[in-house]
Amino acid sequence: MTAAPRRTLTLKRSQSDETTPAVEERLHKVLANAGLGSRRLLEQRIQNGEITVNGAPATIGLSVKSGDRVELDGKLFVVIRDDAEQAQVLVYHKPEGVVTTREDPEGRPTVFEQLPRLKGQRWIAVGRLDINTTGLLLLTTDGNLANALMHPSSEIEREYICRVHGEVPDEVLERLKAGIELDDGPAHFDDIGVISRSGSHSWFRVVIKEGRNREVRRLWDAAGFLVSRLKRVRYGTVELPRPLKRGHSQELDAEDTKALRELCGATSSEPTLTLQPVIHQRRAGQSAVTEYRPAPKSSQQAWTGADRAEARELTRFDRIRDDGPGRRPGRGGPGGPKRFGGGAARPAGQGRGGRVVDGNTDKPQRRPARRGAAPGQEVVMPRTWSAGDEFNRG
Repeated sequence: MTAAPRRTLTLKRSQSDETTPAVEERLHKVLANAGLGSRRLLEQRIQNGEITVNGAPATIGLSVKSGDRVELDGKLFVVIRDDAEQAQVLVYHKPEGVVTTREDPEGRPTVFEQLPRLKGQRWIAVGRLDINTTGLLLLTTDGNLANALMHPSSEIEREYICRVHGEVPDEVLERLKAGIELDDGPAHFDDIGVISRSGSHSWFRVVIKEGRNREVRRLWDAAGFLVSRLKRVRYGTVELPRPLKRGHSQELDAEDTKALRELCGATSSEPTLTLQPVIHQRRAGQSAVTEYRPAPKSSQQAWTGADRAEARELTRFDRIRDDGPGRRPGRGGPGGPKRFGGGAARPAGQGRGGRVVDGNTDKPQRRPARRGAAPGQEVVMPRTWSAGDEFNRG
């Protein structure tokens, strides 16, 4: 029986690692891939000298590679290579009133504020939806996939549902399919489907293959109609799930992501560079410990009477009104008949205090006093006993 050959550890890199070409990218792109801001803002910070690479101030157009150290806002990062085989694709149901941008100067809410957080990556929006348009919005971590999906040469279909004011005749629909001249060139709908028609408004399903700014609204506007509602329900092979609520998102599975790559021609994801923070950076610095000095004895503390007031309120509940049968009845108002505590008038021939008056002798006859109890209370009867005989005491 032969023993298994021993494996020796070595510090030399394998031949496959040596033949792997080094990846170099622009600094502002690597910072944007790490989710530290937009490329335009990062270029401005590089120009202001706020970012250093390997201890030296960075310049515009500087390229970095794996292993370089980048310092930003007092934090140290190292450039690493991201070889993720499967990029993440997110399906987001955009609500109305939210803009598709990372930073809005007007302070309006953005779609990126409601997305899941990533480490070392960022979400890239596939196209945009204006603030009044709702529906499907695709986001991915692969920049090449996003560019392939948005490029006009891919001719990927985008399907919308729109509500138009007024009744639209068939001649206008044929004109929209043939083409209308816009400010940035001719445009048309690849397909138009009628959902419903009425005198006040009509619903249509339209399909376009270009991603121009507000193209659907501008086409209807050029035809003389106003779009009041617009919702995107499909992008390529991905449809908006019906159970997905507005403002929520869900990740696309591997099969649908593969079909989306084959549709636009981006079959494989290329390696990119990103940043990873250097560990042990969150330790607090040394700070001077101030000496504890007690307060002087002459200083007096102010006390409030909140406890006394609370105790006074609680003692009110201890004095429960006795509404039992043995309670002395009250008196009526001035000028009115005398009544019992329950509000009933005193019967004839009965004096004050519950005394019965005899008509002839006028001798009051007292009733035996009863000791009543309020509702919820129990009358405690003390026990009397004598210990003289039991313990032989005089």
